[in-house]
Amino acid sequence: MFFNLLRTVSFRNLSDKEIFTGAKDVFLVGENGQGKSNFLEALYFCAYASSFRVVRDSEIAYNGKKDFCAQVNLSESVHDDILVKIENGKKSILINGKNVNDRKEMLSITPCIVFCHEDMEFVNGSPERRRWFFDQSLSLYDPVYLEDLRRYRRVLKSRNSLLKDFSQRRTQENPDKVLDALDPQLVMYGLKLMEKRKKAVKDFADIFQPLYEEVCGIGGISVLYTQSWKEKTEQDIVAHLKQKRQAEMAAGLSLSGPHRDRYVFTQNSQGNITDFTVRASTGQRRLLALLLRTAQACLYSSQTKQNPVLLLDDVLLEMDGQKRRKFLSVLPAYDQAFYTFLPEEPYQQYKKPDTLIYTVKEGELYI
Repeated sequence: MFFNLLRTVSFRNLSDKEIFTGAKDVFLVGENGQGKSNFLEALYFCAYASSFRVVRDSEIAYNGKKDFCAQVNLSESVHDDILVKIENGKKSILINGKNVNDRKEMLSITPCIVFCHEDMEFVNGSPERRRWFFDQSLSLYDPVYLEDLRRYRRVLKSRNSLLKDFSQRRTQENPDKVLDALDPQLVMYGLKLMEKRKKAVKDFADIFQPLYEEVCGIGGISVLYTQSWKEKTEQDIVAHLKQKRQAEMAAGLSLSGPHRDRYVFTQNSQGNITDFTVRASTGQRRLLALLLRTAQACLYSSQTKQNPVLLLDDVLLEMDGQKRRKFLSVLPAYDQAFYTFLPEEPYQQYKKPDTLIYTVKEGELYI
């Protein structure tokens, strides 16, 4: 499957027109601020009905407009047409003209893996951002995991709301009875998440470690998954939550669970395991972020036997020639790839005979 056509209306600075994208490799060449990243964002928006750059959809609309849309035509797919639009503040998703109520239905249609500068947050950022990355990796190929994650978050939200109200004395009612009902649900869904996370992080590390060594020349780089709940059984975890209840009621939030799990990028040097990101150089961390996405795509393909679409936003810009060649050599199999380049970059070296090259200027695309 690949994107054959993209049409946008009031989407960022992109012109309101239809653009042909029916090639395996598409290069978008232009100066900063001309619309290259916006074009990738529009494709991603059609794939998942969300942006990889902003949280609020309202930030996407051009020049303060309220309504906008992006639409793609797909080749080699029974899902010929996907339209995602915002009208009067309401988002609608239509696949072949039929409304889709749950974005989960889109995951297997147009799987996209985006490589961008914001990926550095998975290396340098908070534990929450790392959890988000690995949760996304699992959700791409396991809809049951995504549903369990949603259920866990719903129970956690109810639990936190109850704890917060009590800690801030918004209610005098003792929350013990409600917590006694919520805790087994939280633990049931949490254990399901933890079990799949343990398996996924091992599969991910098996892919990621040789990738990093091949590109960067540093061996022993892996991912360590640390669970917040150390107890093994459902009964033991429920007992642990009850034991810690007074502390949570005082804090006004849930202090343990999968929402507090951690992922650490480690290096094993002669049996000595250390946190790699603490002493890694900026270049090594940048490659780490890029290869996380590469491994994510490889993991998706190994689990689904399908290849994703790759969206690569200025990822080669800060690499020297040797690192660029090595990185491109380990790119996962893909159905289609979109690259953005500055005009001074040597993009002509990477094109293939059938590569489609667009010049992007002020939101317009030119052959």
